[in-house]
Amino acid sequence: MEEKKEKGNFWLTVATFIVNKRKAIYVLFFIAVIYSVASMNKVSVNQDITKYLPADSETNRGLSLMEEQFLTYGSARVMVSNITYTRAEELVEKLEEVNGVKEVAFDDTEDHYAGTNALYDITFSAEEEEQISKDAMEEIRDMLSDYDTYVSTEVGSEEASSKALEKDMNLILVLAVIIIVTVLLLSTKAYMEIPVLLITFGVAAILNKGTNYWLGTISSVTDSIAVVLQLALAIDYAIILCDRFMEEHETMDAENAVKVALSKAIPEISASSLTTISGMVAMMFMQFRLGYDMGIVLVKAIIFSLISVFMLMPGILLLFAKGIDRSHHRCYVPNITFAGKLANKTKYIIPPLFVLVLVFAFLKSNNCQYIYDTSSVESAKKSESKIAQEKIEEAFGVSNQLVVMVPGGSYESEEGALKEIEKLDYVDSVLGLANVSINDDYMLTDKISPRNFSELTDLDIEIVRLLYVAYAYNQEQYGPVFTGIDEYEVPIIDMFLFLYDQYQQGYVTLDSEMDKNLNELYDTLHDAKQQLQGTDYSRFVLSLRLPVEGEETYAALDEVRAVCQKYYPGKEIILVGNSTSDHDLMSSFGSDNLIISILTALFVMLILFFTFQSAGLPVLLVLTIQGSIWINFSVPALSGSPVFFIAYLIVSAIQMGATIDYAIVISNRYLQLKQVMPIRDAIVETLNQSFPTIFTSGSILTCAGFLIGKIASDATVASIGIALGRGTLISIILVLFVLPQILLFGDFIIEKTALTINLSKYNTREIGGRMTVNGHVKGFIQGEIDAEIKGSFQGRMNASLETRIPGKQTEIEMLEDGGEEK
Repeated sequence: MEEKKEKGNFWLTVATFIVNKRKAIYVLFFIAVIYSVASMNKVSVNQDITKYLPADSETNRGLSLMEEQFLTYGSARVMVSNITYTRAEELVEKLEEVNGVKEVAFDDTEDHYAGTNALYDITFSAEEEEQISKDAMEEIRDMLSDYDTYVSTEVGSEEASSKALEKDMNLILVLAVIIIVTVLLLSTKAYMEIPVLLITFGVAAILNKGTNYWLGTISSVTDSIAVVLQLALAIDYAIILCDRFMEEHETMDAENAVKVALSKAIPEISASSLTTISGMVAMMFMQFRLGYDMGIVLVKAIIFSLISVFMLMPGILLLFAKGIDRSHHRCYVPNITFAGKLANKTKYIIPPLFVLVLVFAFLKSNNCQYIYDTSSVESAKKSESKIAQEKIEEAFGVSNQLVVMVPGGSYESEEGALKEIEKLDYVDSVLGLANVSINDDYMLTDKISPRNFSELTDLDIEIVRLLYVAYAYNQEQYGPVFTGIDEYEVPIIDMFLFLYDQYQQGYVTLDSEMDKNLNELYDTLHDAKQQLQGTDYSRFVLSLRLPVEGEETYAALDEVRAVCQKYYPGKEIILVGNSTSDHDLMSSFGSDNLIISILTALFVMLILFFTFQSAGLPVLLVLTIQGSIWINFSVPALSGSPVFFIAYLIVSAIQMGATIDYAIVISNRYLQLKQVMPIRDAIVETLNQSFPTIFTSGSILTCAGFLIGKIASDATVASIGIALGRGTLISIILVLFVLPQILLFGDFIIEKTALTINLSKYNTREIGGRMTVNGHVKGFIQGEIDAEIKGSFQGRMNASLETRIPGKQTEIEMLEDGGEEK
C-alpha cells in the first residue's frame, strides 16, 4: 500500500508543479509555436515514392546509375482533342519555337493522330527538374489553353501535385474540425470544453508540423495526412483529461481539480498512448522506407500531443474554468443498454460464430489482389494528371517505358541485343546507340574503313587516312599503322567525335559548309552519347505495349533481361522503370507485411500483458482487433477490388495501434465493475460507461478516414483514408457487439491466466458505520478505492471483498453499535 501511495503522491507533485508554473509554460509554448510556424515552409517534401525503396533494390541502384552516368531530358506527352490533322500539324512549329523545347515528335501515323486526337511527344532541352523545362511546360500549357488539352508529364508535376494535395487536405481539415466540434457537442458536458480541446490539439499539430524540419525531408504522403491522423489518433488524450477535470471539479475548486485530474490522467493517458505508438513504431521497421517516414512523424505527433495535454492543457482549463461552469449541458450520447443485454443473450453464440468469421476473413484477406503502382489506384477524386493519362491511353493505348542498362564497351553486343529485343511482340520501339541510323546504309555504331568514311563525309581520303592514324595512336592501337591503315575500321560515332575534337584543336581544316554540317552532327552525336552511353554502362530505352504491372509484364521483364544476358554473359543487367519499381515493391511487400503483423501484435500484447497482469486477456483483445483488420481487407477481396499495398501496410499498423484502445476501455471497465456486481450487470454497465469514449474517438477517426478517401486527389493518400475509415468502423462494431460476448464467454480464461488469481468470487457487501478492514477491498468508500487495506474508517462501503491469499477472506469488524450490513 505504501508503494501505491508514494506513486500517487509523485504524480500529484508533478501535476502541482505544472499547474503552478503554468505562466512560464505559456511562454515556452508560445516560443515553440512561433518557431514551428517559421519552420513549416522550410520542410522539404518529396513527391517521388521510389526514393523510399530499399537501398539495395534494382530500381534504386538503377536510378542512381542513371543520375551519375546519363543525361535524361524532361519529356511530356501532350494530347489535343477535337482538332483536324492540318491544324494539329500547324501547332508543331509553334511548339518547337517555345524556349526550352528541344524536339516535338508528330506525324500522321496512328501513334500520333487518331480520330480527332493529336498526340505530341515533346522533349525538353534540359532535365525535368530544371527551371527552363518547367517554364517551357508552363508556356505550352498557356499556348494550348484554348484547346481541349491533356498533359502527361513529370516536368513540374511535383509542384502541381503538391498544391492540389495541399488544397484537398486543407478542405479535409476544415471538414474534420466541423465533425469533431459536432461530436464534442454531443459527448461533452459543457460547451466551453470544446475550445479547450481545439486549442490543445491545434498547438500539438503546429509543433509536430514545424518540427518535421528536423527530419530533413519527408514524403508528400506523410506531410499531407499526418495532421488529420494526429487529430483523429490523439484528441481522446485531451478528452480523458477534460473528463477527469469535470469529475473532480464537482467536489473541489478548479485549480485543485486540475491538479488531481492531471495526476490521475498522466499514467492513464501514457499507458493508452503506448499501444498507438507501438503500431507506429512497427511501421518504422518496414524495408519500404515510407513506413519509417510516416511512423516517425506520427510517433512525434503523439509525443507532442501528450506534451500539449500534460503541460499546456491544465493552464487552458483554468483559463476557461468559469466559462465551463456556466456552459454545462447534458451529454447527448445515449446509453446502449440493449447491446449489453444482447451480449448476455448471445455469449455462447457470437464467440463461435466470430471464430468462423475470423477464419473466413483471414483466408479472404490473404487472397486480396494487391497493386503497387499509383496509376493503377482508383480514387473517388482523380487528379488532373491521372485524368490526362487515362484520356491519352484511351486514345493511343498504353505506353510503358523501360530502361535497360548493359555494360558498356561493346557495340557488337549492343547491336545483337537490340535486334533481338526489337523482335519481341510487346516491344513498340527500342532505342540504343547501336540501332540509330545515320543514313540508309549505316548505323551510328557501325565500323567503317577510311575510304567509306571519306565517302560518307565527303572529306579527302588522305586527310581521313591521317585522321585514322591519329585515332589509332590515341587509342594505343599501333598495329594498323604499320600493317595498313586502309583496313582499319572504327565506329562511325567515335570517328565523328574524334574528327570534331581534332577540328576544334586546329589539326583539321574544313570549308564553311562542312564546318556547319560537322557542328550540327556533333551536337546530335554528343547529345545521343550523353543520353545512351555512360562511363560504365550503355542505355537502351524501350516502349512496351504492356500494363505497368501484372504477371504478364513481370514475365516480359525477365525475358528482356534474359535476351541481354545472352550478349553479356555473367554481367549485371539493370532494368529501370515504373514496372521494375512495382516489381521491387511487390518483392518487399511480403516481408514488410510479416514484420508489421508480428511486431504490431507483439508490441501491443506486451503492453496489455503488463497493463492487465494477465496472459489470456491480451490474446482475446488482439484477436478481436486483428479480426477487424482481416475483415477490413476481406471487403475488397469479396468485391473484386484491388488493394494498394501501402494502404494495407500502413492501415494494418494504425488500426491495431489505435483501435485496440477501444477494446482496452471496454475490458478495463468490465474488470472493475465485475468486482462489485454480477458479470451480467457488469457488461451492461460497461458498455453504457464506455460508449461515449468509443463514440467520440471512433467517430472522429472513421469520419477523418472517409473524408480523406473521398476528397484527396492523391491516389496513395485516398487509398489509405478509405481503408482506415472502413477499418475503424469495423473495429467499433466488433468491440461493441462481439468483444463483450468474448469477455463473458472467456471470463474463466481471464481469471485462470491472471498473474494474481482472484480466488474469491464476486462478493459484494454494503456496510455502514465505523469498522476495521484487513484485506483487499475494491469498490466505493466515500469515493472509489482498489487497494490492500489494514486499518479503520468511518463511513459507508459498497465494495467487493477479496484476498490474494488462498483460503483467507477479507476481514471486517464493526467497532460501534449501530453499524449495519445489507
